[in-house]
Amino acid sequence: MRWILAGLVVAGLLFWWVTEPPSLNPAALPDHVADSANGELFFHAGSCASCHGEDLAGGLNLHSDFGTFVVPNISPDSDSGIGGWSDLAFVNAMMLGVSPGGRHYYPSFPYTSYTRMKVQDLLDLKAYLDTFQPVSNNPGPHELDFPWNVRRGIGLWKMRYLSQGPVVADTSGSSEIERGRYLVEGAGHCAECHTSRDRFGGLELNQWLAGAANPDGEGRVPNITPHQDGLAAWSESEIAYYLESGFTPDFDTVGGSMVAVQENLARLTDADRKAISAYLKSIPARP
Repeated sequence: MRWILAGLVVAGLLFWWVTEPPSLNPAALPDHVADSANGELFFHAGSCASCHGEDLAGGLNLHSDFGTFVVPNISPDSDSGIGGWSDLAFVNAMMLGVSPGGRHYYPSFPYTSYTRMKVQDLLDLKAYLDTFQPVSNNPGPHELDFPWNVRRGIGLWKMRYLSQGPVVADTSGSSEIERGRYLVEGAGHCAECHTSRDRFGGLELNQWLAGAANPDGEGRVPNITPHQDGLAAWSESEIAYYLESGFTPDFDTVGGSMVAVQENLARLTDADRKAISAYLKSIPARP
Protein backbone atom coordinates (compact mmCIF):
# COMPACT_ATOMS: atom_id res chain seq x y z
CA MET A 1 0.00 0.00 0.00
CA ARG A 2 2.84 2.38 0.83
CA TRP A 3 4.35 1.81 -2.62
CA ILE A 4 1.01 2.58 -4.23
CA LEU A 5 0.68 5.79 -2.24
CA ALA A 6 4.26 6.73 -3.06
CA GLY A 7 3.57 6.10 -6.75
CA LEU A 8 0.49 8.31 -6.64
CA VAL A 9 2.45 11.08 -4.97
CA VAL A 10 5.21 10.86 -7.57
CA ALA A 11 2.64 10.83 -10.39
CA GLY A 12 0.91 13.85 -8.89
CA LEU A 13 4.16 15.76 -8.58
CA LEU A 14 5.11 14.85 -12.16
CA PHE A 15 1.70 16.00 -13.41
CA TRP A 16 2.08 19.28 -11.51
CA TRP A 17 5.56 19.82 -12.94
CA VAL A 18 4.80 19.10 -16.61
CA THR A 19 1.61 21.17 -16.54
CA GLU A 20 3.25 24.29 -15.10
CA PRO A 21 1.90 27.32 -17.03
CA PRO A 22 4.73 28.78 -19.14
CA SER A 23 5.68 32.44 -19.22
CA LEU A 24 7.78 34.57 -21.51
CA ASN A 25 10.82 36.28 -20.11
CA PRO A 26 10.41 40.08 -20.01
CA ALA A 27 13.45 40.28 -22.28
CA ALA A 28 11.35 38.61 -24.99
CA LEU A 29 9.45 41.88 -25.47
CA PRO A 30 11.18 44.05 -28.08
CA ASP A 31 11.70 47.78 -27.83
CA HIS A 32 8.60 48.88 -29.65
CA VAL A 33 6.57 52.05 -29.99
CA ALA A 34 3.00 50.78 -30.17
CA ASP A 35 0.97 51.66 -33.27
CA SER A 36 -2.72 51.61 -32.37
CA ALA A 37 -3.71 51.99 -36.05
CA ASN A 38 -1.99 48.71 -36.83
CA GLY A 39 -3.62 47.29 -33.72
CA GLU A 40 -7.02 48.29 -35.06
CA LEU A 41 -6.34 46.31 -38.24
CA PHE A 42 -5.66 43.17 -36.22
CA PHE A 43 -8.68 43.88 -34.03
CA HIS A 44 -10.85 43.66 -37.13
CA ALA A 45 -8.88 40.75 -38.60
CA GLY A 46 -9.65 38.83 -35.42
CA SER A 47 -13.26 40.06 -35.31
CA CYS A 48 -12.78 40.58 -31.57
CA ALA A 49 -16.07 42.43 -31.10
CA SER A 50 -18.00 39.44 -32.50
CA CYS A 51 -17.49 37.53 -29.26
CA HIS A 52 -16.54 40.21 -26.75
CA GLY A 53 -19.19 42.74 -27.81
CA GLU A 54 -18.88 46.20 -29.29
CA ASP A 55 -17.94 47.56 -25.87
CA LEU A 56 -15.64 44.55 -25.18
CA ALA A 57 -17.52 43.83 -21.92
CA GLY A 58 -17.93 40.11 -22.68
CA GLY A 59 -20.70 37.90 -21.33
CA LEU A 60 -21.46 35.73 -24.37
CA ASN A 61 -21.99 32.04 -23.51
CA LEU A 62 -20.26 29.50 -25.76
CA HIS A 63 -21.89 26.09 -25.42
CA SER A 64 -19.82 22.98 -26.13
CA ASP A 65 -19.58 19.28 -25.34
CA PHE A 66 -17.31 20.20 -22.42
CA GLY A 67 -19.70 22.69 -20.84
CA THR A 68 -20.34 26.39 -21.21
CA PHE A 69 -17.51 28.86 -21.69
CA VAL A 70 -18.18 32.49 -20.76
CA VAL A 71 -16.50 35.19 -22.87
CA PRO A 72 -14.56 37.59 -20.61
CA ASN A 73 -14.44 41.36 -20.41
CA ILE A 74 -11.45 42.70 -22.39
CA SER A 75 -12.25 46.39 -22.02
CA PRO A 76 -9.57 48.50 -20.27
CA ASP A 77 -11.44 48.35 -16.97
CA SER A 78 -8.87 47.81 -14.24
CA ASP A 79 -11.05 45.52 -12.11
CA SER A 80 -13.13 43.34 -14.41
CA GLY A 81 -11.26 43.85 -17.70
CA ILE A 82 -7.64 44.00 -18.82
CA GLY A 83 -6.90 47.58 -17.84
CA GLY A 84 -4.42 46.50 -15.20
CA TRP A 85 -2.49 44.15 -17.48
CA SER A 86 1.11 44.78 -18.42
CA ASP A 87 2.32 44.29 -21.98
CA LEU A 88 3.99 41.05 -20.88
CA ALA A 89 0.78 39.75 -19.32
CA PHE A 90 -1.11 40.46 -22.54
CA VAL A 91 1.46 38.71 -24.73
CA ASN A 92 1.57 35.71 -22.35
CA ALA A 93 -2.21 35.43 -22.62
CA MET A 94 -2.32 35.75 -26.40
CA MET A 95 0.64 33.53 -27.26
CA LEU A 96 0.75 31.02 -24.40
CA GLY A 97 -2.80 31.02 -23.04
CA VAL A 98 -1.70 31.99 -19.52
CA SER A 99 -3.46 34.49 -17.26
CA PRO A 100 -1.69 37.30 -15.38
CA GLY A 101 -2.20 35.18 -12.26
CA GLY A 102 -0.33 32.26 -13.82
CA ARG A 103 -3.27 29.99 -14.67
CA HIS A 104 -4.01 28.22 -17.94
CA TYR A 105 -6.73 29.69 -20.10
CA TYR A 106 -9.11 27.26 -21.76
CA PRO A 107 -8.70 27.10 -25.56
CA SER A 108 -12.19 28.53 -26.09
CA PHE A 109 -9.92 31.59 -26.16
CA PRO A 110 -8.20 30.91 -29.51
CA TYR A 111 -4.61 31.42 -28.40
CA THR A 112 -3.72 28.33 -30.42
CA SER A 113 -4.04 30.67 -33.41
CA TYR A 114 -2.84 33.91 -31.82
CA THR A 115 0.39 32.19 -30.81
CA ARG A 116 1.48 32.55 -34.45
CA MET A 117 1.28 36.35 -34.31
CA LYS A 118 4.28 38.66 -33.99
CA VAL A 119 4.88 40.20 -30.59
CA GLN A 120 4.94 43.69 -32.14
CA ASP A 121 1.47 43.20 -33.62
CA LEU A 122 0.16 41.99 -30.28
CA LEU A 123 1.54 45.07 -28.55
CA ASP A 124 -0.16 47.21 -31.20
CA LEU A 125 -3.42 45.34 -30.59
CA LYS A 126 -3.19 46.02 -26.86
CA ALA A 127 -2.58 49.70 -27.57
CA TYR A 128 -5.79 49.79 -29.62
CA LEU A 129 -7.80 47.94 -26.95
CA ASP A 130 -6.60 50.53 -24.45
CA THR A 131 -8.38 53.24 -26.47
CA PHE A 132 -11.81 51.79 -25.60
CA GLN A 133 -13.98 53.06 -22.77
CA PRO A 134 -13.55 50.93 -19.61
CA VAL A 135 -16.68 48.93 -18.80
CA SER A 136 -17.27 47.36 -15.39
CA ASN A 137 -18.72 43.91 -16.01
CA ASN A 138 -17.78 40.54 -14.56
CA PRO A 139 -19.36 37.86 -16.79
CA GLY A 140 -18.71 35.09 -14.26
CA PRO A 141 -16.94 31.72 -14.42
CA HIS A 142 -17.14 28.93 -16.96
CA GLU A 143 -19.56 26.09 -16.24
CA LEU A 144 -17.66 22.90 -17.04
CA ASP A 145 -18.07 19.25 -16.14
CA PHE A 146 -15.38 17.04 -14.59
CA PRO A 147 -12.63 16.43 -15.69
CA TRP A 148 -12.68 19.49 -17.93
CA ASN A 149 -13.00 21.78 -14.92
CA VAL A 150 -9.50 20.71 -13.78
CA ARG A 151 -7.80 23.71 -15.34
CA ARG A 152 -4.28 22.45 -14.65
CA GLY A 153 -4.88 19.63 -17.13
CA ILE A 154 -4.83 22.20 -19.95
CA GLY A 155 -1.05 22.02 -19.59
CA LEU A 156 -1.18 18.51 -21.05
CA TRP A 157 -3.55 19.69 -23.78
CA LYS A 158 -1.10 22.43 -24.77
CA MET A 159 1.74 19.94 -25.05
CA ARG A 160 -0.23 18.21 -27.81
CA TYR A 161 -1.97 21.08 -29.57
CA LEU A 162 -0.16 24.40 -29.01
CA SER A 163 2.37 25.13 -31.75
CA GLN A 164 3.74 28.36 -33.15
CA GLY A 165 4.78 26.84 -36.46
CA PRO A 166 2.80 27.42 -39.66
CA VAL A 167 0.15 24.84 -40.48
CA VAL A 168 0.64 25.21 -44.24
CA ALA A 169 4.23 26.14 -45.05
CA ASP A 170 4.41 28.20 -48.24
CA THR A 171 7.22 27.28 -50.62
CA SER A 172 6.23 29.65 -53.43
CA GLY A 173 8.16 32.58 -52.05
CA SER A 174 5.08 34.75 -52.49
CA SER A 175 4.92 37.57 -49.97
CA GLU A 176 1.19 37.86 -50.67
CA ILE A 177 0.51 34.24 -49.74
CA GLU A 178 2.72 34.57 -46.68
CA ARG A 179 0.70 37.61 -45.55
CA GLY A 180 -2.50 35.68 -46.14
CA ARG A 181 -1.18 32.75 -44.12
CA TYR A 182 -0.32 35.09 -41.26
CA LEU A 183 -3.82 36.57 -41.25
CA VAL A 184 -5.72 33.29 -41.65
CA GLU A 185 -3.65 31.06 -39.38
CA GLY A 186 -2.95 33.76 -36.81
CA ALA A 187 -5.06 36.84 -36.12
CA GLY A 188 -8.06 35.72 -38.17
CA HIS A 189 -8.12 32.30 -36.40
CA CYS A 190 -10.29 31.01 -39.26
CA ALA A 191 -9.55 27.37 -38.43
CA GLU A 192 -11.21 27.65 -35.03
CA CYS A 193 -14.57 27.36 -36.81
CA HIS A 194 -13.66 26.00 -40.25
CA THR A 195 -11.64 22.97 -39.07
CA SER A 196 -13.05 19.88 -37.36
CA ARG A 197 -11.95 18.91 -33.86
CA ASP A 198 -11.09 15.63 -32.18
CA ARG A 199 -12.68 14.36 -28.98
CA PHE A 200 -10.37 16.51 -26.85
CA GLY A 201 -11.24 19.71 -28.71
CA GLY A 202 -7.99 19.94 -30.66
CA LEU A 203 -8.01 20.94 -34.31
CA GLU A 204 -7.61 18.07 -36.77
CA LEU A 205 -4.86 19.57 -38.90
CA ASN A 206 -5.24 16.90 -41.59
CA GLN A 207 -8.64 18.47 -42.24
CA TRP A 208 -7.36 22.04 -42.24
CA LEU A 209 -10.17 24.47 -43.21
CA ALA A 210 -12.26 21.66 -44.73
CA GLY A 211 -15.35 22.53 -42.71
CA ALA A 212 -16.69 21.49 -39.33
CA ALA A 213 -19.77 21.20 -37.17
CA ASN A 214 -21.35 24.56 -36.52
CA PRO A 215 -20.55 25.63 -32.94
CA ASP A 216 -23.90 27.46 -32.93
CA GLY A 217 -25.56 24.04 -33.20
CA GLU A 218 -27.19 24.05 -36.65
CA GLY A 219 -25.70 22.92 -39.96
CA ARG A 220 -22.01 23.00 -40.77
CA VAL A 221 -19.34 25.64 -41.16
CA PRO A 222 -18.30 25.40 -44.84
CA ASN A 223 -15.19 24.02 -46.45
CA ILE A 224 -12.94 26.91 -47.55
CA THR A 225 -10.17 24.87 -49.17
CA PRO A 226 -9.85 24.87 -53.00
CA HIS A 227 -11.72 21.55 -53.22
CA GLN A 228 -14.88 21.07 -55.28
CA ASP A 229 -16.71 20.84 -51.95
CA GLY A 230 -15.27 24.23 -51.06
CA LEU A 231 -13.91 27.17 -53.04
CA ALA A 232 -12.67 25.39 -56.17
CA ALA A 233 -15.12 27.31 -58.37
CA TRP A 234 -14.28 30.68 -56.79
CA SER A 235 -11.50 32.84 -58.19
CA GLU A 236 -9.18 34.78 -55.91
CA SER A 237 -10.92 38.01 -56.85
CA GLU A 238 -14.33 36.50 -56.04
CA ILE A 239 -13.14 35.42 -52.60
CA ALA A 240 -11.71 38.88 -51.95
CA TYR A 241 -14.95 40.51 -53.13
CA TYR A 242 -16.99 38.24 -50.85
CA LEU A 243 -14.85 39.30 -47.87
CA GLU A 244 -15.41 42.94 -48.82
CA SER A 245 -19.10 42.90 -49.77
CA GLY A 246 -20.67 39.74 -48.36
CA PHE A 247 -21.84 38.66 -51.83
CA THR A 248 -20.97 35.23 -53.26
CA PRO A 249 -20.27 34.70 -56.99
CA ASP A 250 -23.86 33.48 -57.47
CA PHE A 251 -25.25 36.60 -55.75
CA ASP A 252 -26.13 34.91 -52.48
CA THR A 253 -25.25 36.76 -49.28
CA VAL A 254 -23.25 35.90 -46.20
CA GLY A 255 -25.30 34.49 -43.32
CA GLY A 256 -25.14 33.26 -39.75
CA SER A 257 -22.21 34.08 -37.48
CA MET A 258 -20.10 34.81 -40.58
CA VAL A 259 -21.98 38.10 -41.01
CA ALA A 260 -20.08 39.80 -38.21
CA VAL A 261 -16.79 38.28 -39.37
CA GLN A 262 -17.30 39.52 -42.94
CA GLU A 263 -18.21 43.00 -41.71
CA ASN A 264 -14.92 43.11 -39.84
CA LEU A 265 -12.89 41.75 -42.76
CA ALA A 266 -14.45 44.44 -44.95
CA ARG A 267 -12.49 46.93 -42.85
CA LEU A 268 -9.14 45.44 -43.84
CA THR A 269 -7.18 46.77 -46.77
CA ASP A 270 -7.79 45.50 -50.30
CA ALA A 271 -4.27 44.06 -50.21
CA ASP A 272 -4.98 42.04 -47.07
CA ARG A 273 -8.23 40.63 -48.46
CA LYS A 274 -6.37 39.66 -51.65
CA ALA A 275 -3.68 38.03 -49.52
CA ILE A 276 -6.27 35.98 -47.65
CA SER A 277 -7.83 34.81 -50.90
CA ALA A 278 -4.41 33.92 -52.36
CA TYR A 279 -3.62 31.82 -49.30
CA LEU A 280 -6.98 30.02 -49.40
CA LYS A 281 -6.45 29.10 -53.05
CA SER A 282 -2.91 27.84 -52.34
CA ILE A 283 -3.60 25.38 -49.52
CA PRO A 284 -4.25 21.63 -50.03
CA ALA A 285 -7.74 20.88 -51.32
CA ARG A 286 -9.58 18.63 -48.88
CA PRO A 287 -13.07 17.15 -49.13
